[in-house]
Amino acid sequence: LNQVKPGMEKIDLPNYYEENKPMTIKLDPALSPQRNAQKYFKRYKKMRDSIKHVNEQIEITEATLHYLDSVQTEIDNAEPEDVEAIKEELIAQGYLKPEQKRRRRPKLTEKSLHKFKLTSGKTVLVGKNNLQNDWLTLKKADKNYYWFHVKNIPGSHCILEDPNPTESDIQEAAEIAAYFSKAKNSAHVPVDYIQVKRIKKPNGAKPGFVIYTGQKSIEVTPEAEEIMAKKAK
Repeated sequence: LNQVKPGMEKIDLPNYYEENKPMTIKLDPALSPQRNAQKYFKRYKKMRDSIKHVNEQIEITEATLHYLDSVQTEIDNAEPEDVEAIKEELIAQGYLKPEQKRRRRPKLTEKSLHKFKLTSGKTVLVGKNNLQNDWLTLKKADKNYYWFHVKNIPGSHCILEDPNPTESDIQEAAEIAAYFSKAKNSAHVPVDYIQVKRIKKPNGAKPGFVIYTGQKSIEVTPEAEEIMAKKAK
């Protein structure tokens, strides 16, 4: 600062971030050296705070894109009677305007879900939309049951209602989870599975979004005919 004299329009100073190479700094000759320094500090602070804000907005936007991608997957896998529930979900999240005369949202029950019977006779329940996914995983499922979901891809939450599944049970449940996902037409689909008690939902997270650690993974190929043959009547 002692090198800056009143009335100067610019000054060359060493740039400590680039091996002390000289850097030209523009100055306002109408301001004192201290006021010129304060002016630059205010600009720095404003830019620093704006970067933080931009990063926050990027995180929010990425979460929104992930959520809408999951809704697209729900629509792709939906049966005609499931569309109304997806519409209700989008209204609840503010993406669609509510109808003037809204019907009461149907109560979530096991009948709302897809239900499958494995070769062993054990049951797998599958959410049809993100509201059902949250209810199934966080409220209905026993904490010792097993949760299945495709790895890093939008898809339904699937619950295998058994605390001690066999390898065959895990294989079949993973195939169901793979089928009810964005990767349903892929040949090699990685599926995570873990006990329900290890599933957490972050505060403020959108419907269907959960976090977990300690999972195992299995790679499967979903075959539509074999999977739908297991669907309970």
